Amino acid sequence: MKPPKVLDDLRALRAITAARIGLPRAGSSIATADMLAFDRDHARARDAVHLPFDHASLLAGLRERGLVAIAVHSAAPDRATYLQRPDLGRRLAAESRERLLVAADDPVPELVLVIADGLSTAAVHGNALPLLDALLPLIRERGWRLAPVVVASQGRVALADEVGECLGARLAVNMIGERPGLSAADSLGIYLTWGPRVGRKDSERNCISNVRHGGLAHAEAAALLMRLAGMAFTRQLSGVALKDDRQLLE
Repeated sequence: MKPPKVLDDLRALRAITAARIGLPRAGSSIATADMLAFDRDHARARDAVHLPFDHASLLAGLRERGLVAIAVHSAAPDRATYLQRPDLGRRLAAESRERLLVAADDPVPELVLVIADGLSTAAVHGNALPLLDALLPLIRERGWRLAPVVVASQGRVALADEVGECLGARLAVNMIGERPGLSAADSLGIYLTWGPRVGRKDSERNCISNVRHGGLAHAEAAALLMRLAGMAFTRQLSGVALKDDRQLLE
């Protein structure tokens, strides 16, 4: 038996986190209810990876918001290949690349938003449009020219580098389903890259993670993204050299 104070501390922690801490045990085994919860969350994580991407509904939602939207596909032809060949998810299929080159226009857009299924389509289905609803008014306040929103199937983070290069955008933002875990299968990540082009390194981009109900709220994520984007335009860089100064001071 754990001392009463330890038990109280564990109960307090369990009340504020979805992490598995202080699990009750029956002998050397986890209690049945917690074992079943583990199996349930493992199944949710697997389902989040393999859930078909409903890009048609997403495109319709974007157009309802008055946005020009383009659907593209990575060089990974199907989900199985995508999971086995991460490199193909980082590059556009030839037809999609041509579609974006045709869509490129003057003046050069400040920003391109990419929405990619990534490793959790559930995260994109649940969070992409609510995040955009919080983000779009902030972009319009800045007066930034927005390229067509790109909806990418079988996409990895770096796919936005090629998308931004094709459209000539100064800054690329990829909103993508994060690798699901046993505490959250629906977490959206936001990756910001200044001067997007093929060959950019991960150290040259910033990440905002855990955007979801129960995680980082959509309005907070949008505000943080705009802060980082504003600094990126000022300093003309992103990545390890770009820090959120407000967070450092808090």
